[in-house]
Amino acid sequence: MNMEEDLALLYAEPNALGQALGKAVPDWQGAGNISAATLEGRFTRVVPLNPRKHAQALFEANQQSPDQRMWTYLPYGPFDDFEAYDCWLQMAATTTDPRFFCIERKTSGAPLGVLAYAAIDEARGSVELAHLAFSPALQQTVQATEAVYLMLEHAFALGYRRCEWKCHAHNAPSRNAALRFGFTYEGLFRNHLVVKGRNRDTCWFSITDDEWRELLPRYRAWLNESNINALGIQSLSLKEFLVN
Repeated sequence: MNMEEDLALLYAEPNALGQALGKAVPDWQGAGNISAATLEGRFTRVVPLNPRKHAQALFEANQQSPDQRMWTYLPYGPFDDFEAYDCWLQMAATTTDPRFFCIERKTSGAPLGVLAYAAIDEARGSVELAHLAFSPALQQTVQATEAVYLMLEHAFALGYRRCEWKCHAHNAPSRNAALRFGFTYEGLFRNHLVVKGRNRDTCWFSITDDEWRELLPRYRAWLNESNINALGIQSLSLKEFLVN
């Protein structure tokens, strides 16, 4: 990103000294607590992760990726057997930051993938969508997009001002997904982490609350029955709704 071009886009209001300030945010009290909520969509249900209910089905769904490429850019996995995966899932289900959820197909209740809220900062009103581990049955489907939409809608309804998306700089599918979902690229954090013994440069993206107010009706129009039928077949892609 070009810093001067970015700064030129910022809202600026001069104070009595002629110094530029950001827009006023009156009565800011912070965002709400992210709890273990259940989020209902047309095709998808996002529920708190429950290893007793979800572990076996998730493991089997993930095994449909024979080369295990879904784990390459995550800090854990692949898992050699169910016991190892179940152990990790048991740990994940106990944390509140990140707070993990399972994505279920609404018609059958079948678990299809995992995602989480992370870097939860109520005082600053910032939260991240993270730990996306989508089985092959969920990848590039209406259910996957709806799950992300439900998480975004819930976070902004709780008063968060910013939702982040971070990914390995070499993870092209994740970068493309962030843009497709309406996130704005913010920059590259070099030498950000060491993951699985290798350097990770991290791409940062975000959606602000102002942007979400514009994106929300477009997401809802995309999900409407006039665009996606009961079988989950869409007439127009999400991108066609977000760019127009």
